Amino acid sequence: MSSRRHSIAVLAFDGMAPFELGGVVEIFGLPRPELDVPWYELRVCAAEPGRPLRSLGGLTLTASHGLDAFASADTVMAVSVPDVRGEVPSDVVSALREAHARGARVVSICSGAFALAAAGLLDGRTVTTHWRYADLLQRRFPSVKVDADVLYVDDGDILTSAGSAAGLDLCLHLVRKDHGARVANAVARRLVIPPHREGGQAQYVEAAVPEAARDDAVARSMAWALEHLASPITVADMARQAHLAPRTFIRHFGRQTGTSPLRWVIVQRVMATLPLLEEGTMPIEEVGAAVGFDSPVTFRHHFTRAMKTSPSAYRRTFRSEQVS
Repeated sequence: MSSRRHSIAVLAFDGMAPFELGGVVEIFGLPRPELDVPWYELRVCAAEPGRPLRSLGGLTLTASHGLDAFASADTVMAVSVPDVRGEVPSDVVSALREAHARGARVVSICSGAFALAAAGLLDGRTVTTHWRYADLLQRRFPSVKVDADVLYVDDGDILTSAGSAAGLDLCLHLVRKDHGARVANAVARRLVIPPHREGGQAQYVEAAVPEAARDDAVARSMAWALEHLASPITVADMARQAHLAPRTFIRHFGRQTGTSPLRWVIVQRVMATLPLLEEGTMPIEEVGAAVGFDSPVTFRHHFTRAMKTSPSAYRRTFRSEQVS
């Protein structure tokens, strides 16, 4: 990003749940001088600024900015709608269309996708929303392709996420796009959340909370793997760290994470290459080897699959963004 502060506007409304809005405020609104980058300028906006907005749990919020400030921001965010079966107010639809036409990045969290769809911004695009609302979104807006099996979708100028916690994943993804992996990881540490969950990871997993003892075992194996990414890692290796038989380990790992142990290791290796690509001059062929990929071809394949671009293109794009 340039030295100018990137403005983010998030829409608040009467009757909203505070979690998604709170996540946005925590990530983009909290000053972070320790990161030494131009942090965001956050605006909480409402259709009627200054009017008290009731929130679930008995809270009352007041937004200082109106829809004009919302439409003029660099990134605009709809973090759910008050009624997924109701009509989105025409002034909100107009503000979203104005922002998108002007070139703003448009983001939705959870049912906020209904607002973007009502504005016609999702026509012909693949998007996501909370799994509970996916079928309804598809029925109400048949020209939109709804993928209910992912945490978030990055379609360039428009990004959508599943519910609640997936909104944090998408917000960190935005930080990563704007400032790189080092800054995003620092923010994640501050929030005490994982620094990266791949957008294509399943958002809903049956029996997602295993027994506490098994949970600790899986966490122990993950911590060990993160310390040994540069070395060969097998399922048997991770199972030994968890003190579980391989088949039992695979079953409990899948229940906890929604993915397989080896797929998880691959994603962690890809994430470990980001700072090397962003900040260093190490040749691409050596970057993959430094985090455990057995060949440049394997590294490029998995990197492209996870990041939707090649390692060299990622390095060029990131560096061009840093000097823009």
